[in-house]
Amino acid sequence: MLPLEGLTVIAVEQAVAAPFCSSRLADAGAHVIKVERPEGDFARGYDAAAKGQSSYFVWLNRGKDSVVIDLATKEGRAGLEKLIAGADVLLQNLKPGSMDKLGFPLERLKQDYPALITCTISGYGDDGPYADRKAYDLLIQAESGLASITGGPEGPSRVGVSIVDVATGATAHAAILEALIARSRNGKGADIRISMFDVMADWLTVPLLNAEAGNPPKRMGLAHPSIAPYGVFRSKDGKDILISIQSEREWKKLCADVLGQPDLPNDPRFANMVERVRNRELTDSTVGKSFASMMRVDLLKRLAEADIAFAEVNSMADLAVHPHLRRIEVHTPNGPVSYPAPAAIVFDQPRHYGAVPKIGEQPSIAKAPAKASSAKAKSS
Repeated sequence: MLPLEGLTVIAVEQAVAAPFCSSRLADAGAHVIKVERPEGDFARGYDAAAKGQSSYFVWLNRGKDSVVIDLATKEGRAGLEKLIAGADVLLQNLKPGSMDKLGFPLERLKQDYPALITCTISGYGDDGPYADRKAYDLLIQAESGLASITGGPEGPSRVGVSIVDVATGATAHAAILEALIARSRNGKGADIRISMFDVMADWLTVPLLNAEAGNPPKRMGLAHPSIAPYGVFRSKDGKDILISIQSEREWKKLCADVLGQPDLPNDPRFANMVERVRNRELTDSTVGKSFASMMRVDLLKRLAEADIAFAEVNSMADLAVHPHLRRIEVHTPNGPVSYPAPAAIVFDQPRHYGAVPKIGEQPSIAKAPAKASSAKAKSS
């Protein structure tokens, strides 16, 4: 039996943050009913990368039932009320104020359904000057300051994935699980409010505290502001390899066993981390010159034998065939799609991942869910 079997989640959701949360609840056995407008979740049209379907939608809506409800109609609102009456969790990320206008204010829901756990995702929370603003991932990356510390010296940049949405969905997931545990003890529901801005501000604590202390972070690409050498160096055959030296012991090992310069740590300019950071340009050029004299295969062998932390700067094509990539395969309206497996592995409790629904389809009832695959990486 899966951990959340027997629980019902009503997800009045769209885009990424809330669907990320509800997909994880579905993976754990909850019956997730996704409420869609007649034209469907607009994330269905984001791209056509997954057999002609949106990669976002296929990734984040497995294992759910889709119910079409036109909330602009009296009948639609009555239908949603009936679903909520039988639910354990109500998750929603509509535009701020939308649920209130439709007749579902949280105060009323708490009174009518005291055991219901509600989770509301917004951009900026319930009050404050920006509370009524629409908010999307990249907007919050910019507004929170995340973009200002991302990228290289030439200018701010977005993180290459929807990090705000995913972080918010993961935060909502954890909060709902906490509320379910509490309800199992006291029988009471919960009213959870999560703003995307709050989530990112929390994640940005370290750069914020450094900035407030007079040391604002600089955009350094694939380098580290307070550690050197910690960055990308190119091999003789043009392969980028990122190394991380965290201690003096590792620095000495790198110099002796990889660079072939065992006396380098005796140079006062490289004697400790503070000096190496102060002389970062010289530190990096010294390491870079040595790396440029060796082929990738030889470099990787030396780094591994010296127990130096390193990684290759891979592309998505490299990820597709990576030896550590685990995949699952899910049914979709256009056929099975394979993509990366959820990270958590619970031993002796195999997971099954349900189908991705068409608009208004209920695949959890129509057919058995797809079985998880433990196969090694394979090209999609």
